[in-house]
Amino acid sequence: MTVPSRATTPALLQIDAVLSRLQGRAALQEVCRFLHESFRHYRWVGVYRLEGSELVLDAWDGPAATEHTRIPVEKGVCGQAVREGRTVVVDDVRSSPDYLACFLETRSEVVVPIRDAGKVIGEIDIDGNEVGAFDRSDGSFLETVAAKLTAAVVLSGSAALPPAAAGSGSSPSPFSVLPGH
Repeated sequence: MTVPSRATTPALLQIDAVLSRLQGRAALQEVCRFLHESFRHYRWVGVYRLEGSELVLDAWDGPAATEHTRIPVEKGVCGQAVREGRTVVVDDVRSSPDYLACFLETRSEVVVPIRDAGKVIGEIDIDGNEVGAFDRSDGSFLETVAAKLTAAVVLSGSAALPPAAAGSGSSPSPFSVLPGH
C-alpha cells in the first residue's frame, strides 16, 4: 500500500487543525483516530511516549486495545525504533524475531520515532493486516506527522491524566456529529 501524494497535504492540514484545537493526550487520540479512519491500511494506530526505559501507550485507535501498554525499550520493534533512533518497517511480522504479537491478523508494522531537539521522546506505531502494507511513502508521511506531534507528546507526559490505554480507542471525535446530539 502507499500514501498517495494527493492525500498527503490534506492529511497534514487536518492534523495541523487538530493540533491547533487540542493538546496533549486529547490531540494524540484525535490524530490516531484520524490516521486510522483516513488510511485503510492503517489497521491499528498508537502513540507511545518514552518514560525512562519504557514506552507508555498514550493514545490509540483501531478495532481493539493492545495488551502492550508498556514496552521496555529492549524489546520489540517499538523498542528497536527507540534504540536505533530511526523508522523501522517490518514487511512480515511473522518473520521478525523482535515482533511483540498484539493481534493475530497483524502482518506488518511501521514504527516512527517522535523527537524533541533530536532526542527520541515517543513514537507512532501502526499495524497493517497485509504483508508489505507499508512502503517509503508511509515512512516519509509518518515522519512528517511525528515531527508535528512533539508538543502533544511532551504535554501528555506532564499531564496527570490516566493513560489512554485504560479507555477505549474509539472515543468520539470533536469533529464528528453524533446521532441524537
